[in-house]
Amino acid sequence: MKIICLLGATGSIGDSTLDIIARHPDLYKLHSVSGHKNWQKMLDIINRFKPSVVVMSNEQSAIALLKQTIPEDTQILSGDEALIQIAEESTTDTVVAAIVGSAGLKSSYAAVCAGKRVLLANKESLVVSGQLFMSAVKKYGATLLPVDSEHNAIFQSLPHNYDHSNIAQGVQKIVLTASGGPFLKFTKQQLKDVTPAQAVAHPNWSMGQKISVDSASLMNKGLELIEACWLFDLTVDEVQVVVHPQSIIHSMVSYSDGSVISQMGNPDMRTPIAYALSYPQRTTSGVKALDFFQIKDLTFEQPDEDRFECLTLAKASFAQGGIMPAVLNAANEEAVAAFLDEKIGFLDIAKVVKQTMQQTKFQDAVSIDQLMDVDYQARQVALEIIKGF
Repeated sequence: MKIICLLGATGSIGDSTLDIIARHPDLYKLHSVSGHKNWQKMLDIINRFKPSVVVMSNEQSAIALLKQTIPEDTQILSGDEALIQIAEESTTDTVVAAIVGSAGLKSSYAAVCAGKRVLLANKESLVVSGQLFMSAVKKYGATLLPVDSEHNAIFQSLPHNYDHSNIAQGVQKIVLTASGGPFLKFTKQQLKDVTPAQAVAHPNWSMGQKISVDSASLMNKGLELIEACWLFDLTVDEVQVVVHPQSIIHSMVSYSDGSVISQMGNPDMRTPIAYALSYPQRTTSGVKALDFFQIKDLTFEQPDEDRFECLTLAKASFAQGGIMPAVLNAANEEAVAAFLDEKIGFLDIAKVVKQTMQQTKFQDAVSIDQLMDVDYQARQVALEIIKGF
């Protein structure tokens, strides 16, 4: 029986995780959960799973929840410190880190420092603080399992005893697949006029608004490239991004003998979540098996980094190192929010990120607190740039 803390329970990853937990009450017990503002959805989670501790990062949402009829032994807390508290408390052994954006960094880092088994769906933790985060994993003996479908696929396709530095295992490169999003065939002129409603309508995956826009701009793939480099100790040149619109092959590992091993499956986040929760065993996830006779074709193409400049910017930020990936991420989060509010156009997202990076002086990354300060400062720069649009 794994005792679970689910950070970001009211999001799409939270939904899929809760579905897996509900399917296996003999394997998993939900002890603590967190949400942000959606107290109505959290109330439903409380009634279904009866967690011992609930944290709402938004204080007003916590107050609203306290006014409802909830079990007497369910404790309601609020604020960022409470998030860290449930991430590191000794009652749980497994933390699912599914808070969206850099807001999830401190809690996922706290779970690592507590030596937990951490299922990482919050890619921004590694984008913002990659070196510090991975050093903490080693220092505190944490187990880090990737939940993003692509990184989970890579994890499944690597040798079981994979050592990042062991070239003798024959790993030549990682092939990171991208769906290309809803605008794969759009011209640059067409991209100028796309709407938020179009951007969040992903053709294959059911995801939150922010990650759907990131997928449409290929920024999500840029963030995933950075995450893959940290997770598997690779350089940018050892990761190849390939556009695969069908989202059937979730990623691949290319070996020196010419072999390519891939992980395939229907596009459903319950598959990687179920694998990470039960690893090294496997359990049922509720996802239908692939019907090969229904798959008409599997196609692959190079990403167009002229139309989708965010991928280029992500690579550049990782090459610069230090605080630059944190700056990239912060500027992107503000730019995406502005796009969703119809304050800027779709192509302006990359412009905001690029200008924010250009206006930021390089620093080495030395602490989580410093990186959170960098995150704040980069957001202020990005917001000023957005005003200009």
